[in-house]
Amino acid sequence: MQYPVDDLTAAERARLAPHVTHPERPVFGLVNLPETVKGALFARYSRYPGTLRRLFLDEFADSLPEAAVGAAWDSGEGDRARELYDRIFLGFGDDSVAQLGGLHVAAEWCSNVLTKVLQRPRIGAYLEQSTRYIAYDKPVAGLGDAAAGRPGYRYYRDDELAAAAPGYAPAMDELFAIYGRLLPQVTAWCGDRYPAPEGTSPAAHQRALRAKALDLLRGLLPASTLSHVGIYASGQTYEQLILHLLAHPLPEARRYGRWILDAVQAVTPSFVSRVDRPDRGGRWVEYLREREAAADRWAGRLGLDQATATAGEQHSSVRLVHVDGGEDDLLAGLLYESAGGDESTLLDAVRALSGEERSALLGDLVGARENRRHRPGRGFERVRYRFEVVSDYGAFRDLQRHRMLTVQWQRLTPELGAGVPDEVEQAGAGDDYRRALERSAQAWQALVDAGRPREASYAVCLGYRMRYALDLNARAAMQLIELRSGREGHPSYRAVAHEMHRLIGQVHPAVAGAMRHVDSTVEPRLERILSEMRADARHA
Repeated sequence: MQYPVDDLTAAERARLAPHVTHPERPVFGLVNLPETVKGALFARYSRYPGTLRRLFLDEFADSLPEAAVGAAWDSGEGDRARELYDRIFLGFGDDSVAQLGGLHVAAEWCSNVLTKVLQRPRIGAYLEQSTRYIAYDKPVAGLGDAAAGRPGYRYYRDDELAAAAPGYAPAMDELFAIYGRLLPQVTAWCGDRYPAPEGTSPAAHQRALRAKALDLLRGLLPASTLSHVGIYASGQTYEQLILHLLAHPLPEARRYGRWILDAVQAVTPSFVSRVDRPDRGGRWVEYLREREAAADRWAGRLGLDQATATAGEQHSSVRLVHVDGGEDDLLAGLLYESAGGDESTLLDAVRALSGEERSALLGDLVGARENRRHRPGRGFERVRYRFEVVSDYGAFRDLQRHRMLTVQWQRLTPELGAGVPDEVEQAGAGDDYRRALERSAQAWQALVDAGRPREASYAVCLGYRMRYALDLNARAAMQLIELRSGREGHPSYRAVAHEMHRLIGQVHPAVAGAMRHVDSTVEPRLERILSEMRADARHA
């Protein structure tokens, strides 16, 4: 695969050397830095267009104390630490040691197919470059093929993919060219459509307009679009992630699995010592491959391996397909830790209450909830919901990041269709948008015809719909719905959150009523303007 390498001076390389494990790879660990600096680096990462190494040099290195900048990094864990770890972890199988140590790893130039694989482990923290703040309209040095006249747009490419489908790269180039051509047009339209509110600085207004235009056009970007991901996780989580990557059918995933393994081994080799052992990690990878192959085989045998769409799925949709538990269970659960009786006693007491008493009980147990971060106790987890969602891939990318739920998704294809945002039509960009969607579908079909159905997802625009399931308890649903319905969110995932809230209200009105911080407004607006005004106020 192609990936750019930062053009660094000798002085910059020397400044970086104590802090990154692999100075010229797209995957590296962060070392010998204060934890707050590592966290701040990753927080800034989502809105910074360049690499983490360049970000560190441009914005962080000069503010660090001299000792933090120049101190040598000792990559060895030490013989005593290694012996102790080997005795406990390998000798007794105590995984808790690997749960209690963590590290920061940057994975750069990942496709938007791979980013979802990287973010699949529940126990980890992830930060990804945002399509809302970063424009993908400019070629990048180190990508593309100058001799063939191929610009270096930010999408995944490798030699095998090029050989299997020669039309893939031209199609991706055209998608990015359309995106780049429409960006100033749509930004100008947004400026006319959404004048600055009174008291808004020109800078805040321009940032909000830019975010709006990028939101409207993100559906044009293909899943091959390259992004940067920051990961903070325990040694145990890294082991699980690496094994799943090494077992993955995509060459890109397997390559990043090896690179992440190298980065973790450079910092805490004992945490992943089992991965390279044939009888441990090797057999584990084989099991994961066998498990997926069996599922694929049975899906084909049962005639379930082809994408199909019901009449209701020709547009985005949310269905509540299963509910586990009721409001009695929820009330009993909220009382459980304060009670002295068993489960059946609590349920009997709750069922004996009048409607007025039940409302008073729930109101007291949920509390005032002054903001969305004030959530009821774990008794709210007694009720579960399973939703089947059809939405554009862009919305899925945001919803998949939630940790306290089960997310399952099907392969991204163009077969569930895509829509053109109304505001894109109003901006006069609808025909170009449709042209990009058609070009994407053609490139996908060419890869499928070439026997590359998995790699074909790279060619699919983020605006195409896909099917996935969200299985979560009522407490997690409250967190997701209230966050994702917020006025600053993207309209596509706000629509999913609104429908989830409505469906919960049909079966459990009291649960939906406890979600007091759902923003149900749907009129078109400049989503980021209030946030940008607050940012200006903080820096005033």
